[in-house]
Amino acid sequence: MKIKLGIAPIAWSNDDMPELGGDTPIEKCLDDARVSGFTGIELGGKFPRNPGITKFLLEKYQLEMPGGWYGASLRGRSAKEEWIALQDHLNLLKLVNADVFIFADVSGSIQGDQTQALTTRPKLEKDEWKNYCNKINDLSNMLMDEGIPMSYHEHMGTIIQSEEDVDKFVNLTNDNTFLLYDTGHLMFAEANYERILKNYISKINHVHCKDIRKDILLNSIKNDLSFRDSFLNGVFTVPGDGCIDYEPLIKVLFESNYKKWLIIEAEQDPKKANPLEYAKIGYNYLYKTIVNNGYSV
Repeated sequence: MKIKLGIAPIAWSNDDMPELGGDTPIEKCLDDARVSGFTGIELGGKFPRNPGITKFLLEKYQLEMPGGWYGASLRGRSAKEEWIALQDHLNLLKLVNADVFIFADVSGSIQGDQTQALTTRPKLEKDEWKNYCNKINDLSNMLMDEGIPMSYHEHMGTIIQSEEDVDKFVNLTNDNTFLLYDTGHLMFAEANYERILKNYISKINHVHCKDIRKDILLNSIKNDLSFRDSFLNGVFTVPGDGCIDYEPLIKVLFESNYKKWLIIEAEQDPKKANPLEYAKIGYNYLYKTIVNNGYSV
């Protein structure tokens, strides 16, 4: 059974902090990704927002684009308003034959604010959940009709972050709503990420493989740092360089017949963590792990 390996461009150029890799051309990122062995790359800020040029670049470097982050403001919008807002993003994904629409709600998010501690992240009030998830259901239905299903990204600093959030979200959303399973964000949120994978594997249509440096994680939690300070300190890294054991996770995916993408995504300062070097570390570790558990690439 085959599985696909891809990477996110955030290791080369950080969209939230352009000073990190801001002078790195997209062509360097694409070439490094291909040289490292990956067959796919997610959409990032350095890609031209001209869909035709993006498609040309992907074909030139023989890469697919499984999807790309869309930062929504759905908490304060209607589903119709969000649908109108996401059209340019959707049209680009359709042109490059993307597999998923990565949807993250950044309403009130603290992920980019260096002055905001981790514990100050926004939370849905008890009486908001049903209405919010109904709006998600509407959007999921519309995206499914377009052939690019939603992949909802639980993310540190946002309204869907914790294990409890994920449980509520899954229970209140419909069959057209899927999850993006991100190991690093779930571990950072102190969630039981193995339980979430096992419980919701049928709802997972995209996987981000992000590893954690445990000592930095514990320091971030202990001192209630900001999300930005945490990643600048190096909390995230690629699989094989942190504390997460991917062996049991890959076993669950294989036994559940998961054939979609595994995407390495680890925001780091490229001056401290050479993107090409770390891309190769992550690829080699994941390749060995998936092959040892029955997959081929």
